[in-house]
Amino acid sequence: MEEESSCAEAVSKVNADLLSLLRIDVELEPLCDREETTCSKNVLRKQRNWERRLEAKRSKRREEKLRKKLNKQNKDMNELQLSKRVIKAITKERLREAREAGPGLCVDLSMTDCLSAKEISRLACQIRRLYGCNKKALKPFRIFLTELNEGSLLYKECVRMNDGFMNYLIDVTEESWFHLFPSEDVIYLTPDASEALEYVEEDKVYILGGLVDETIQKKISYTRAKELGVPTARLPIDEYMVKRPNPKNFHSKILAINQVFEILLTFRDTRDWTKAFAAGIPPGKGYMVASAASTDRNTPEEL
Repeated sequence: MEEESSCAEAVSKVNADLLSLLRIDVELEPLCDREETTCSKNVLRKQRNWERRLEAKRSKRREEKLRKKLNKQNKDMNELQLSKRVIKAITKERLREAREAGPGLCVDLSMTDCLSAKEISRLACQIRRLYGCNKKALKPFRIFLTELNEGSLLYKECVRMNDGFMNYLIDVTEESWFHLFPSEDVIYLTPDASEALEYVEEDKVYILGGLVDETIQKKISYTRAKELGVPTARLPIDEYMVKRPNPKNFHSKILAINQVFEILLTFRDTRDWTKAFAAGIPPGKGYMVASAASTDRNTPEEL
């Protein structure tokens, strides 16, 4: 009996120890959970702080890039505006110098009575293009518009259609070119002349008839020049160009005044009629420079 009692006590003691250990484990579990929770909060707080600092740095870099981009755009705009002002000033200076010296180009507007209202508008457009070519030229001509009355339809169309016409750096007069220039200084350019223009002389004034090529009357400018006894010349189209084959078999040497002027400008710069005609005569006229025609003939046909 005593042995059984001793065994029972031993078992009870062992159980008590086990329960004690279990209580310790149970009590320790909440403590560990609290520590882990505290650690997690600290980590999260540090991570959020780091993310905020990182986002602040990114935002600052974006703002800096945007500021630099805006500064560059403003700088480019200022340089562009400066360039435009410089170019405009240089252009005006060239045109003023041309009015003091250099060859003259006069548009004879005494024959506008022969033109319809539609042709008058087209002539005003050609005057704008002519002036635009002269502005771009390195060596511009001095431009004259003669017998242009302020009350005329052509003058009104020039003002209506051509922005800044009143400020064009050209000479506009109601007088006839015949009273402005000595006859020996004048060459009237007309497609009906027998003599070909060989070169552009710096001390001459070249007269263009202010006519439109739609319903132009035959030899009207040539007849006027002969009546006034001034020298005439034609562009050397026959000497440097050949007819281009086309389905309509159309070939015309009648050019708009701005096209003739562009040819004169190009020749004055290059001293080359081939380059001048290539620049000024559109393919629709049915002509091409002779050198191009020779190249076409020498090129073997594709198989």
